[in-house]
Amino acid sequence: MATTTWVIDPTHSEVQFKVKHLVISTVTGAFKTFEGSVETETEDFEGATVQFSADINSIDTNQAQRDEHLKSADFFDAASHPKLTIKGTLAKKGDESYTLKGDLTVKNVTKPVEFAVEYGGNMTDFYGNNKSGFEISGKINRKEFGLEWSAVTEAGGVVVGDDVKLIANIQVVKQ
Repeated sequence: MATTTWVIDPTHSEVQFKVKHLVISTVTGAFKTFEGSVETETEDFEGATVQFSADINSIDTNQAQRDEHLKSADFFDAASHPKLTIKGTLAKKGDESYTLKGDLTVKNVTKPVEFAVEYGGNMTDFYGNNKSGFEISGKINRKEFGLEWSAVTEAGGVVVGDDVKLIANIQVVKQ
């Protein structure tokens, strides 16, 4: 069977992360620049290979000073490691659910990850483009990927949590 390639439509996709701040609230951020593809030999994406990369310099938490700190050597070190990447495979779990198993690379640290994937369906847009949608979610421990910076308040509270939730709503277009 022929391989079909789908590429991310960035204007209809978003990649976000959430992390606890001071243990009492959550800060949400996003990567504004990213790209990726899905290659499949089946109509239902079973066994599809996924490639994704996000530009670290596109990080946006709606607060410029925090964004610059995240790009610094304390966290992502964007100057030396400009991309975050995922390479993996989709495995079907149910009618609309998949698991994305693969390797996440951050700061030259590569670890296996597993994310839940919900298939949103397939549709042809006004221009005749065949599109499919997915919502991907999961959690990683930032320290396992070399994002070690930490601080404690005078009262003993942790400034940044270790667990980072990842949420991506991705629309891909058939090539």
